[in-house]
Amino acid sequence: MKDLTFGTLIAVFEEIFGRTLFWVMVAAAVLVTLAYLYVLIRDRSVSWRKFLWAQVSMPFGAVAAVWFVMAMTNSGLSDIGGPIDVIVFLGVAVMGAIGAAILVYTAESLIKPPARKTE
Repeated sequence: MKDLTFGTLIAVFEEIFGRTLFWVMVAAAVLVTLAYLYVLIRDRSVSWRKFLWAQVSMPFGAVAAVWFVMAMTNSGLSDIGGPIDVIVFLGVAVMGAIGAAILVYTAESLIKPPARKTE
């Protein structure tokens, strides 16, 4: 693998997760992102209570993401071979934490929208 291209990355992820699961995850990420943008535009403000719960969910999202990747690659913590593996796992954990926060905030906002003030 001489060149790291977008197509190469897609092929690697399809190999790791399987073609169907990978594209289902991509579709889910797109749907959650669109729902998050909808919530931000609709509410026109951030609910700090929902934001707090989103932050509380971040460690769980980080652990779940690392566990999911380890399960999909049939590896464990004893298989970490060097600094690049630690960097990759930290990246996966950060992305899982951010994804969990966005998912929780969006779900809370869709389930319980803010009360509208009537004039």
